[in-house]
Amino acid sequence: MSRYAVPAAAPDQPHCTEMIIRRSRFLALCAHTPGPVAARAFVEEIRRRHADATHNCWAYAAGAPGHTAQIGSSDDGEPHGTAGRPMLQVMLHSGVGELCVVVSRWFGGVKLGTGGLVRAYQDSVRENLSSLSLVERVPKARLALTVEYAHVDALRRLLPTFEAQTATEDYAAQAHFTLLLPEEHLSQFELALAGLSNGSALCQRVEEDV
Repeated sequence: MSRYAVPAAAPDQPHCTEMIIRRSRFLALCAHTPGPVAARAFVEEIRRRHADATHNCWAYAAGAPGHTAQIGSSDDGEPHGTAGRPMLQVMLHSGVGELCVVVSRWFGGVKLGTGGLVRAYQDSVRENLSSLSLVERVPKARLALTVEYAHVDALRRLLPTFEAQTATEDYAAQAHFTLLLPEEHLSQFELALAGLSNGSALCQRVEEDV
């Protein structure tokens, strides 16, 4: 899995934008939510914060950009299909992963119609994402290594090439390391490690992702 962009905004300090459309107020809040549990917790927090809103519509795409394995949405009382799913479609095509957006609407007395609602909720998300600060998410593998002492110096020289970081070190009969390195470099690192140790190094993945 390659690296990708995620929101820099944390759930306790979401990125906020506002639009007024035919007297209705649309307040969009976006945060980094790396999983459905985090996304739903963010939704509930905004629902509590904006309990006076006419609707608190939401959508989340909690995986990598464009992936649909961890998605969810809600119209929260708006006509079916006019809010949550249209918001989600914008998010899935944004190139940003692990995000949740809640759009709170305060009705201004003028009905927008179903087409108008779809446009309003999509535009609210687009406006929010257009000014959203991003950070790079780098999926990493955690590895347990055992190497002979004769190969430790060569291993240390190898690590920067693969953006690998040493999490723990232990020196007993052999040298033991726990490493973190980008997922995308894993196979090439394993080949290089086998080469420098003449196949004697032991390398085991101990955690799927951090």
